[in-house]
Amino acid sequence: MTDDNWERSVLERIATEGLKEQKRTRRWGIFFKGLTFVYLFVLLAIMIPSSDLKHGIKPGEKHTALVNLKGIITPGSEASADNIITGLRNAFENENTAGVILRINSPGGSPVQSGYIYDEILRLREKHPDIPMHAVITDICASGGYYVAAAAEKIFADQASIVGSVGVRMDNFGFVEAMKKMGIERRTLTAGENKALLDPFSPVNPEVNKHLQTLLDNIHGQFINAIKQGRGNRLKEVEGMFSGLIWTGDQSVELGLVDELASSSQVARDVIGAEHIVDFTMKPDFLERFSRTVSSQLSELLIEKVLLLKLQ
Repeated sequence: MTDDNWERSVLERIATEGLKEQKRTRRWGIFFKGLTFVYLFVLLAIMIPSSDLKHGIKPGEKHTALVNLKGIITPGSEASADNIITGLRNAFENENTAGVILRINSPGGSPVQSGYIYDEILRLREKHPDIPMHAVITDICASGGYYVAAAAEKIFADQASIVGSVGVRMDNFGFVEAMKKMGIERRTLTAGENKALLDPFSPVNPEVNKHLQTLLDNIHGQFINAIKQGRGNRLKEVEGMFSGLIWTGDQSVELGLVDELASSSQVARDVIGAEHIVDFTMKPDFLERFSRTVSSQLSELLIEKVLLLKLQ
């Protein structure tokens, strides 16, 4: 074999191997792109809200509308007044809604947000007198959570549910003595003698405390009035009922804080008379749900990789 033939043969082999490698790379690229597409498709299928048909409900069939109030009632949260009120309005305005259940699992939260929801429930009940609206307590319905529940036509709970905590609180810390021991001097400038009234680095001012207590008592009174208005003569007021104490579901029935013991499915079937339940709870928008899901997957993957590295 001449030198020219030898060099040509080597170049041909190199070119052939290069083409084979390119083909393998393309095949793996197509495989991983397809896998990514399937993964995203599955995520979309999971996150797209279910229709009535997916709930097993025929067009025109009456259903029980469900709105979940879960977590702390604060602005911008899942249990914010905006989210809960929007869900309730959609539930009441659906032409196939036979009744509405507000399922509550909340330790409370903002008295303002709770008051917004309470007032809207009363308005919706008045606007739609033929649609019963009930509250169903799961694990806990305390403070602002019970404030909201009191607006319902009836309240149901489990025997082990935690109910009550009718009170108002304001938390703060004091570091004055610690600062003295450490030789730290607090320097605060204000325009208005009470502008720094909750400053944890300043001594307690009895006059300010008195003012704040009046404020809390006023909000507490609003809370109590709302409960009495909502529960009416069903309430069997006892000492400590509005002191912040809590009770179990079966104790709450005896006190008139709760009407009966039942779950959401029982209320839908036996009280409202429409066994099929359709969830009207407001969900985060598509992009937000998608980003949360992807972020969660990436976090789990990162944690897994870190643990593997530590174990190696």
